[in-house]
Amino acid sequence: MVQDGLSEIKNVIGDVHESVNFINQNEARLNSFSDIVQQLQLPDRKLILDCKTRWNSTFEMLLIAIKFKEVFSRLKERESHYECCPSHEDWEKVEKVYEILKVFNSATKIISENNYPTSNLFLNEVYCVKVLLDKRMNDENEFVQAMVRKMKSKFDKYWGECNLLMSIAAILDPRCKMRVTEFCFPRMYPDREVKENIAKVRDALYEIYDEYAREYQFGNEHSAETQVHDNGISGMNIEASSSGWFEFANYVKSVETAQPQQSDLDVYLAKGYFICEGDSTKFHALECASITLWRRLVSESSWSEEEEQSGKEPEMHGSHRHVWSPMMDNAN
Repeated sequence: MVQDGLSEIKNVIGDVHESVNFINQNEARLNSFSDIVQQLQLPDRKLILDCKTRWNSTFEMLLIAIKFKEVFSRLKERESHYECCPSHEDWEKVEKVYEILKVFNSATKIISENNYPTSNLFLNEVYCVKVLLDKRMNDENEFVQAMVRKMKSKFDKYWGECNLLMSIAAILDPRCKMRVTEFCFPRMYPDREVKENIAKVRDALYEIYDEYAREYQFGNEHSAETQVHDNGISGMNIEASSSGWFEFANYVKSVETAQPQQSDLDVYLAKGYFICEGDSTKFHALECASITLWRRLVSESSWSEEEEQSGKEPEMHGSHRHVWSPMMDNAN
């Protein structure tokens, strides 16, 4: 997605790349560059040469190069063979591109560098990216508009495929709950779609909870039956139809598995925010669902840019494929 957008300014970024390469490949040029850095009293930093197929390395290259843009200009005065020095106008473009890449880089680090990325961070970072793209679609610079248009086209495609997943996983974080959708969605979607999208997330959340609740209930019933058998109740030589123990076991089972008037999900959403970690054990079905969703979310987020460029689509698995279908084809 980002790489597609950068193609709109590949010539300017190419000049920065060639400038860094021109300096790094010659010891005398490196010394000249360092002398100018000291004269301008700038912090001494090693120039980074990017990998052209990885936008995050391009971001790192631009991060350092922008700080030394004056140094590049002065080096051109000393080096007659230095023909790829970016102009003043080029550096202005580079700085605008850098500001956009900075938001993407922040979002990527949350996902890829955290050993235990939490779902609320996923959704909030996606929200930041979408707000940025929507805002820059009307940028005064045509090259920025063209770049963002390419990024947004692919962003909308993949956001539509995973927005329910990220939203539900964020809601299952007790620090977020439904407030995270109430905060993000009005900033991400037109007014007419906000309530509809929040309702879709809530409906999908309850659908998933109901399935996990049924599975958890079935597990409890099976465990209770096993315990009765181990206690010797079922091993007594008494006709089942006339056994007091049999009738009592059925009574206990009916009481233990009776549906509460308010589900665990209702209780969870109604409770205050920032629930301490110990309270999570009270919501067994929700705990199982959240673990599954977080694992799924991390798996989706590990989908690499190489796979994107190859045209490979992230696959959707499991009985809730329809739950992960797009909320909308395009947010605008």
